[in-house]
Amino acid sequence: MKRIIATSDAPEAIGPYSQAIEVNGTLYISGQIPLNPLTKEIPEGITAQTEQVMENIEAVLKAAGYGFDNVVKSTCFLSDMANFKAMNEVYGKYYETNPPARAAFAVKELPLGVLVEIETIAVKS
Repeated sequence: MKRIIATSDAPEAIGPYSQAIEVNGTLYISGQIPLNPLTKEIPEGITAQTEQVMENIEAVLKAAGYGFDNVVKSTCFLSDMANFKAMNEVYGKYYETNPPARAAFAVKELPLGVLVEIETIAVKS
């Protein structure tokens, strides 16, 4: 049985999708963009945007009863691979030990013109 996860501590879905779905102890978090859920603002620059994305991921994880230690896979989408190093520095602060598997891609465009979007999979063992 799937459980829909929704929290006001992360941005509302801007389309026909859920913030996250949990099935059989696995949490699938939709791609999070750097939209502040309270102010609806997007911070400037890749460092601030990545920080906001990670805060949004943390809010969804928490709402579902998970934490960063449960994350097994991330997929990072960047508007420009020139931002990879700065994104990686922020991302790494959240996974200092035993980081998850990950892929990172440059894409042509991201929603609302943001610089980064990250989707996440977490598992309860």
